[in-house]
Amino acid sequence: MRKKYNVAVMGATGAVGTSFLNILAERKFPIKNLKLLASERSVGKKLKFNGKSYTVEKLTHNSFEGVDIVLASAGASRSLEFLPSAVKAGAVCIDNSSAFRMDKLVPLVVPEVNPEMIKAHKGIIANPNCSTIQMVVALWPIHKAAKIKRIVVTTFQSVSGAGQKKINELWEQSKVFLTNKKVKPVEFAHQIAFNLIPQIDVFLDNRYTKEEMKMVHETRKIMGDPSINVNATCIRVPVFYAHSESINIETQKHISRAEVAKLMARAPGVKLVDDPDKQQYPMPVDAEHQDDTLVGRIRQDESVANGISLWIAADNIRKGAALNAIQIAELLIDA
Repeated sequence: MRKKYNVAVMGATGAVGTSFLNILAERKFPIKNLKLLASERSVGKKLKFNGKSYTVEKLTHNSFEGVDIVLASAGASRSLEFLPSAVKAGAVCIDNSSAFRMDKLVPLVVPEVNPEMIKAHKGIIANPNCSTIQMVVALWPIHKAAKIKRIVVTTFQSVSGAGQKKINELWEQSKVFLTNKKVKPVEFAHQIAFNLIPQIDVFLDNRYTKEEMKMVHETRKIMGDPSINVNATCIRVPVFYAHSESINIETQKHISRAEVAKLMARAPGVKLVDDPDKQQYPMPVDAEHQDDTLVGRIRQDESVANGISLWIAADNIRKGAALNAIQIAELLIDA
């Protein structure tokens, strides 16, 4: 393979697209030519990369000629429509949408967990959901050591996970609320400022949301174990960036709190932040702009024989999206 690669960023003007560009530059990804693609309303915009200005082009089925790697974050419908054309043109696509995650022929990859799965790709590799990524990064070392039987997770997801309009809504609602005026939700179904909304995505027939079931199915696929029982509750919180998660696990083998802490201290992609005496634990303000998943509040679950509880936080735009995709691209070029 060539030492430098022709890279296309699909959805270049969005939050994840912008993060793609920042992280590609930070990690000195070997780019020969860069192509920025977006919808018609963004055509002509100028974006900077490594000190050079690039013009955003319209995404079409003919956009991928000569492209080696596509980093896509333009939504599921656009991925379904355009990525087959990219594959046909000879590109390998790393897709941040939900379009291909549960396709049996498409690897769903978190490099710290299942990097070997990239070898099975047929032109498309799926990036998991942001809340799933940070959870499996933390739980994988425990699963290898003691085999996880059951996961109960409650997520506290920032508004950035829902896009720029939702970020703006939290900002505007907060200003309105603090001036004692009535908040009128526009983007959210309910007030998000100084509130929690226990719904992310639509409800399904089983009364779980689509987001919650994503965590169930994606976790099993990434960890390669369909026997793991997962119960998820996903909550939108008035935080701008970084998702937090309260996780309780039950393992087949007993594992102590101290052993889990040792695993987390040396796990790739994890930073142990766990000193209650000094009030040190993961918080979204500390996770923002960080590559690692912060793990803390590790404790033995006293209600079951083999239970562990922990609290994690990670930047949902970086590790939960753009960074994970670029790490996959790095695996590709190093293979």
